[in-house]
Amino acid sequence: MHTPVRKAVFPVAGLGTRFLPATKAMPKEMLTVVDRPLIQYAVDEARAAGIEHCVFVTGRGKAIIEDHFDQAVELEATLRERGRKEALAELANDLPPPGKTSFTRQQVPHGLGHAVWCARDIIGDEPFAVILPDMLMEGEPNCLAQMMAVYGETGGSVIAVEECDPALTRQYGIVGVGESAGANAFRITAMVEKPEPKAAPSNLFINGRYILQPGVFRHLDRQERGAGNEIQLTDAMIAAAKSEPYYGVRFKGRSFDCGSKLGFLKANLALGLARADLGDELAEAARALLAERH
Repeated sequence: MHTPVRKAVFPVAGLGTRFLPATKAMPKEMLTVVDRPLIQYAVDEARAAGIEHCVFVTGRGKAIIEDHFDQAVELEATLRERGRKEALAELANDLPPPGKTSFTRQQVPHGLGHAVWCARDIIGDEPFAVILPDMLMEGEPNCLAQMMAVYGETGGSVIAVEECDPALTRQYGIVGVGESAGANAFRITAMVEKPEPKAAPSNLFINGRYILQPGVFRHLDRQERGAGNEIQLTDAMIAAAKSEPYYGVRFKGRSFDCGSKLGFLKANLALGLARADLGDELAEAARALLAERH
């Protein structure tokens, strides 16, 4: 029986410079896809996969994220007065249980590994998930739930991966593929950060979802700098993988890189088209706009 994964870390301290000026005063994680902020999709995924405690690693100007996961007393009172029962129910459903969220600060942006390391005292000596809110995942079951199923069989650390164009491996962290660990999983033999196509061990890239053992903190404790002079999570995982197993899960579903403007727009279009209350009208509007373009 493997130790349950109860906690998830959400690194949300980034500046979001690719979305300026929209992110000048608003965290990029609060940008909305249709009518829900990116961070809400990430938390929804975690909770649906069985996560009990959400740990947000924040920075300056991110207090709105904490407010989002708290009660809005005045808003709720107004909705109640107006008989907006459906809206009240949705707000209540999105609200984490008391005592099940934690917030810690990453005062200086030293990289993803450093952000995860900032959560070490809250995580303690137990396995945990890491979810990058920039990556919006759609799958049934969701991405983290698919990983949890594999973790239940294998233990160790589990990373979600997807295929990329082999010519684009230099944009991603790429894994090597070893022996099968089930229908959709395998033992990871290598992790290489942004390799040239000829040197890449595969075309499977790490897509922003991790289940990690607490031993990774021992390597992050060293505060060693890697690519971009930052403390890289991948470097710590490579070191940890020398003494503990790492498994890859091929994610079945679709993902949107909402850290890029194009990916963000694609996510809004895809999720909008999938909505029963918006899909038909949005499709008609999209066809009309495409006709104008040509």
